Amino acid sequence: MRIRSFRAALWAVLAAHCSLVTGTAAAQAPKTYSSSEILLGLKKLNVLGSVMYMAAHPDDENTRLIAYMANGRLLETGYLSCTRGDGGQNLIGPELREQLGVIRTQELLAARRTDGGRQFFTRANDFGFSKTSEETFTIWDKEQVLADMVWVIRQRRPDVLITRFPPDARAGHGHHQASAILAAEAFDAAGDPKRFPEQLKYVQPWQPKRLLWNTGSFFVKPGENMDGYLKLDAGVYNPLLGQSYGEIAARSRSQHKSQGFGSSATRGEALEYLQYVKGDKPKADPFEGVDMTWNRVPGGAAVGKLVEDVIRKYDPSNPSASVVGLLKVREGILKLDQQAKALGGSKAFDRMPEYYWIKTKQEQIEELIRASLGLYMEATLTEPTVAPGQAVAVRLDVLNRSAVPVTVRGAGALGFGRDTTLNATLSNEKTLSVRLPIRFAAQLSTSQPYWLREAGTVGMYRVPNELLLAAGGELRIAQVPGVTTVPAQHLPDGGGGKQIQERNAMLLVNQQNLIGLPENPASAYIGLQVNVSGTPLFYSVPVQYKSTDPVEGEKYRPLAVVPPVAVNIGGRAYVFADNSPKTIPVTLRAGKAGVKGSVALTLPQGWKSEPASFNFDIASKDAEQTVQFRVQPGAGAAEGKTELRAVATVDGQPYSRGYQAIEYNHIPTQILFPESVAPLVKLDLKRKGQEIGYLMGAGDEVPDALRQIGYNVTLLKPEDITDQNLRRFDAVVLGVRAYNTVDRLKTLQPTLLRYVENGGNMVVQYVVNRGTVMPQIGPYPLTLSADRVTVENAAVTFLSPSQPLLNTPNKITAKDFEGWVQEQGLYYPSTWDAKYKTVISSHDPNESAKESAILVADYGKGHYIYTGLSLFRELPAGVPGAYRLLTNMVSLGK
Repeated sequence: MRIRSFRAALWAVLAAHCSLVTGTAAAQAPKTYSSSEILLGLKKLNVLGSVMYMAAHPDDENTRLIAYMANGRLLETGYLSCTRGDGGQNLIGPELREQLGVIRTQELLAARRTDGGRQFFTRANDFGFSKTSEETFTIWDKEQVLADMVWVIRQRRPDVLITRFPPDARAGHGHHQASAILAAEAFDAAGDPKRFPEQLKYVQPWQPKRLLWNTGSFFVKPGENMDGYLKLDAGVYNPLLGQSYGEIAARSRSQHKSQGFGSSATRGEALEYLQYVKGDKPKADPFEGVDMTWNRVPGGAAVGKLVEDVIRKYDPSNPSASVVGLLKVREGILKLDQQAKALGGSKAFDRMPEYYWIKTKQEQIEELIRASLGLYMEATLTEPTVAPGQAVAVRLDVLNRSAVPVTVRGAGALGFGRDTTLNATLSNEKTLSVRLPIRFAAQLSTSQPYWLREAGTVGMYRVPNELLLAAGGELRIAQVPGVTTVPAQHLPDGGGGKQIQERNAMLLVNQQNLIGLPENPASAYIGLQVNVSGTPLFYSVPVQYKSTDPVEGEKYRPLAVVPPVAVNIGGRAYVFADNSPKTIPVTLRAGKAGVKGSVALTLPQGWKSEPASFNFDIASKDAEQTVQFRVQPGAGAAEGKTELRAVATVDGQPYSRGYQAIEYNHIPTQILFPESVAPLVKLDLKRKGQEIGYLMGAGDEVPDALRQIGYNVTLLKPEDITDQNLRRFDAVVLGVRAYNTVDRLKTLQPTLLRYVENGGNMVVQYVVNRGTVMPQIGPYPLTLSADRVTVENAAVTFLSPSQPLLNTPNKITAKDFEGWVQEQGLYYPSTWDAKYKTVISSHDPNESAKESAILVADYGKGHYIYTGLSLFRELPAGVPGAYRLLTNMVSLGK
């Protein structure tokens, strides 16, 4: 095989793989199908309809309705979430903000793999709870979010849009309201060529048939007449899957583990109600008036009949017997493709709405052929990371588990090197293994998620202008999952060249085509040409790291491109309560063998470090070296919060990003490269006491903050909470959500209250007002609520200026509430016993005062404090006032 023909073949791989990334994570075991799943796929091949569900956050989606639409109605089903859930709390670990957004992105992808939908996003950043859409739109760039929604609609061309929320106060969260408002505007804008015309270089206007609102028990008044709503029974049992959609939905929703949304399955009738909002008003069915057969494609009726014939003859005990029929279906689809091009020219894929379905069904038919053959394809490395310029050998395993003749004719690393010309017939149940060399280009970017590559704003992520996907080698073939299909025939005339550019031996995908994608494409792909019964087919296989865990067995994770050296600063914030020096560790991690250079700290004026720099020489890849800097504020160091940065220099090139692996069993391992910066805080701080006992709840970094200001912190386990053990602590602090997550607190509460009664000091951080392990969390009655102050710098009034908590050992002033991040506090009590004393008051605009951010009660000889202040966010961010407040809380009574 000549390289030129293989190159054209690999471009065609793009068409077969481009949209699959929206529904599957980059690191998963190669997908295999049961015979019933193949039959379901055959039935879906004959349905040409699409629906898009739209809401604000991970977990907002109705997984039962998505499962029903994808597997019952067999529609192309998507979920467009405005945000990645970055502003929420984390029940499974300490990650917050951008790191939490990465986790929740992967949880959404896991949910879509379960319920059959595909996942999309806008650039909106979940900045935290918002009470109104007006407030949301002061922080989000409304026009930019709207443009992203329009882009996804024009790309995916849904017949029907469905929102989760109403566009008003009934939706609760301001993001919820905003998502519904934007969906209605996007419904109109998507079909208007005057709106966002810059998108029309890649897509065409698309007008959905109608917009509906999926209302439910949250929004329906008791006894309300539902006769005016469309009704669907989404609880139906699917015999091919052996589950009802309620059962599938529970497994899907349970993927949102960072939010504690494990769900019980429902079985039997489950009515979903849909209210008409815009477009053609249906009488009985949401897809009324939408032709979802092959007749919607000119000349497509013949293909529909071919699919019906394959379904009729399908043998579940021998799916490969359908391959001959499937190849005929594929041939019919390719003829439609040729006819469309003859009518529409080289840009038919842009100009003709019907062409969307030709492309989509071509992808589906080629995946069904692979599934029916039992064709197993896997490309793996023995190491999880590579550095730019590194040479590796990929192992490609191909296995045909059918009696149908399959021959491998070529394999090549997309974008990296020569193809391997093969002519190997795959024997039934005998694996063909090939080693393929790849040398990654020296200019290759790291695998940082594309939306985190550049600094954004509080409300919006910034997507880079271009993303380098591959470089170097002789083929330099781009493989861009999620980008509009670019058939090989269109590349020379610029139809696809506008989207993918070959520049200085680097392949780039532009900003517009990144928008909406849930995650980066894989770092490398292997393109594979096979011949099935005389028909050439082309597949792409993501390169992954594969290992075997002695407990969990076979595991896969994405291949990550890492910098030559990563620079990690130990800790999150460094707090100097006086001018004494602190030791700041900097850990260097080698992305390749034999990396050497120097590392230094960049400090604000008036600060100094000893030494000024360190030289390092790390022989082995993935090895680490930790160096210690002694940092000290000088006479010119200003009070308050600043920042320090660690920078390594290798071969004259500076590197100032760290390495962070996020590892949980329910999602693929994610590698992030955060900037190697840390808050540097100089403050006037006095403290009392020394020993703190800390019982973790959902997970936070408050213990490290306490250590930063000089306390000895002992992390307590439930079994450590005994009368004798507690006596040695000057204060006992309960982490966020402890009364939601530590079940044994319902039996340990008497012990904790005895500690207080005998003179101890107990500080309880915020508790969610639902799902507590016991009805009463304090020594006296108080009622938790969802009240909060979302404006982080809301003015604070001191209700009891003489209250010891405001005066000892530090004088708390209004300045201590400056510079807060995301929100001031959450889950404030709505009512409380008179024995609790209020301390401060604040409120959001146009709301009444909230006085329960801090409640203090004397109990026996000691003190009990409940606080909803968001200390768990403020302390890692280095907010000086948060350190002073916490110090006063744990010092109370000392």
